Amino acid sequence: MVAIARSNCFHKRGHQAQCYTSTYPFMLLFGTVQVILSQIPSFSKLWWLSIVAAVMSFSYSSIGVGLGISKVADEGMTHIKGSIGGLLYTEKGFNAESIWPVFQSLGNIAFAYSYSIILIEIQDTVRSPPLESVTMKKANLVGVSTTTMFYMLCGCMGYAAFGDDAPGNLLTGFGFYEPFWLVDLANACVVLHLVGAFQVFSQPFFAFVEAWVAASYPKNKIVSKEYIIRLPLSSDTYKFNMFRVMSRTIFVAFTTLASMLLPFFNDILGILGAFAFWPLTVYFPIEMHIAQGKAPKWGARWLLLQGLSTLCLIVSMLALMGSLKGVVEDLRIYKPFQKST
Repeated sequence: MVAIARSNCFHKRGHQAQCYTSTYPFMLLFGTVQVILSQIPSFSKLWWLSIVAAVMSFSYSSIGVGLGISKVADEGMTHIKGSIGGLLYTEKGFNAESIWPVFQSLGNIAFAYSYSIILIEIQDTVRSPPLESVTMKKANLVGVSTTTMFYMLCGCMGYAAFGDDAPGNLLTGFGFYEPFWLVDLANACVVLHLVGAFQVFSQPFFAFVEAWVAASYPKNKIVSKEYIIRLPLSSDTYKFNMFRVMSRTIFVAFTTLASMLLPFFNDILGILGAFAFWPLTVYFPIEMHIAQGKAPKWGARWLLLQGLSTLCLIVSMLALMGSLKGVVEDLRIYKPFQKST
């Protein structure tokens, strides 16, 4: 949302203008929208929001790739920027300080593939026949292949277009200024995608907390009592629960406040990816697969799977170190709730 405001400012006042736009009003607006959407009772009711988010993701990714290809084409294939060594290997030799952003980027990549928390929830909504596992395997293959293709295209074309000066986010970091309306459209798609993504990731957590509290305090009226509300201009009804409203509102308020205090998008994503990727996406699935398939210990299959798990653990640890280093450096210069350019 800030990028849209700044893009319009740059278009009117020139690319070198000081177009400061505070993030805080937009964060509060985003949090308010999430408080409302968080009252959707269950994950299965989010099918329409999930479709909107997927379409928006496809749209802004396509625009980003297209802008990168266009910039490379305009400058000619002989002017492709960047190098094999990047910032790590310069004319002066190995640059040890640049290893930390590389580790942080591993955390960003890990976060992009840390979707296992919602995988079971999605499978729970899949109809059969065919078997849910068969459908999910196909969906997994198509989903991972498609997103990987877009990630590679965005990364490669972005680096080819901007080289070592490539921004952390091609759309919001102002790698592209024109056509401003297309950049605005892409960023609007980002906003709608993240509105849906917040809910898709949060709803399983809401369901887990509410099920645990309901089992722990079955006689508590705040937890168990449902109020039926008839929706205006519709024959549908909404089940209102005090605990659900309060707990979800507090959760969104906390995440909004945390975002305002620590607005370091890539660093925070790296930390979340480092924490979530190995245990949820690698370790537990591998251990369950070994147990289910009864893979013999120290056999070739067992060793390969354990080697993969160990490698991903090392990657996660490196990503955590790089992301924490980034947060520490950001905190040295960041002053919350104060104007900066």
